[in-house]
Amino acid sequence: MEFDSFKFHPKIAAGIKAAGYTTPTPIQAQAIPPVMQARDVMGLAQTGTGKTAAFVLPILQRLMLGERGKVRALIVAPTRELAEQINETILTLGQQTRTRSLTVYGGVSIKPQIQKLRRGVEIVVACPGRLLDHIGQGTIDLGQVDMLVLDEADRMFDMGFLPDIRRIIKQLPQKRQTLLFSATMPKEIRRLAHEVLENPETVQVDSLAPATTVSHALYPVAQHLKTELLLQLMKQTSTESVLVFTRTKHRAKRLGEKLSKVGYKAASLQGNLSQNRRQAALKGFRDGSVQILVATDIAARGIDVSQISHVVNFDIPDTPEAYIHRIGRTGRAARSGDAFTMVTSEDK
Repeated sequence: MEFDSFKFHPKIAAGIKAAGYTTPTPIQAQAIPPVMQARDVMGLAQTGTGKTAAFVLPILQRLMLGERGKVRALIVAPTRELAEQINETILTLGQQTRTRSLTVYGGVSIKPQIQKLRRGVEIVVACPGRLLDHIGQGTIDLGQVDMLVLDEADRMFDMGFLPDIRRIIKQLPQKRQTLLFSATMPKEIRRLAHEVLENPETVQVDSLAPATTVSHALYPVAQHLKTELLLQLMKQTSTESVLVFTRTKHRAKRLGEKLSKVGYKAASLQGNLSQNRRQAALKGFRDGSVQILVATDIAARGIDVSQISHVVNFDIPDTPEAYIHRIGRTGRAARSGDAFTMVTSEDK
């Protein structure tokens, strides 16, 4: 199966070609047809499977017809990084469609967002908190939205966003198409899906299984020796692109500084950083000027870097699902990768 078989508008087909896409991933092959038929879809797919394009392409196709300058597609995502990543996909795939999109999240000034909304956009990619600010201030009109996407719904639940999601949905037209994507399906998300989706088509791709392209290794270690072990691992590893996960912001910052001090091109990505510094760290990691990125779980879903060779769990994650998300940052797009997990006696 090739992308040509979906019969996208020529301007979208040009974007697909420019992005280098030829063969759809399993989630794209299964999700795009029902989405194009305006069905509600519940997509179960782990990160790194290509699901962003599975909803972005049909949105662009829908927007080729009908009114411009009104918000017609709303995509809600849990983190700023993921919102930016989705928007980059929209810009790449829709570069010839003259579709205007906007990211809306906190931590940055609201004024430029308001100005862009006034000038008119067709797609808004938003984090829940700032979107509710715009709704409260009357600076966004959601009355024309005919496509809603809830991306990484389980992560939004983990971050306590479910009440906000329900408040946002109340502002939308009842007659709309809704797509819900999640890597895992806790009962709260099943309940939300039942509330917001109408007769949905369920698309499931290897949910709840670690990527088969990743090799896993466990390292038993005392807590106070973890940093030393990490430095030894880095010496024996090609450190072109290594993602290290810690449990706390403070530890991510400290570890990033330590790695820089011993000569690695390292940076940290955590909630205490300004948005500019977060984006600079991510950009450096993408372009290779940062070899090692130390991050908290908030970043686990927002990093779409296809070349990550190693993921290191400096602190073990709390749940199997979190482990799957973290190690899903490597072994992406059928490449192979390695996942190292440090285990202390308390972790057992």
